[in-house]
Amino acid sequence: MTVIVYSTPTCPICKLLKDYLKSNNVSFKEVDITKNKSSMEEMQKKSGVSTVPVLDIDGKIIVGYDPEKLKDSLGI
Repeated sequence: MTVIVYSTPTCPICKLLKDYLKSNNVSFKEVDITKNKSSMEEMQKKSGVSTVPVLDIDGKIIVGYDPEKLKDSLGI
């Protein structure tokens, strides 16, 4: 399973999401969209939004932090 988290360093909801993933032993790649314009464009193309966090789980996109959706999508 490939998990990508699009986030920014100052986003408190992003921190909650990453902490949730870590506490459930889910490996993920973090993409800081402030470091590179193409990362932001990639996230927007996938999700249709320009807000973070955006989670990509094997191509399934979840916008925001929703523990119930995460449980289902990650099989936790």
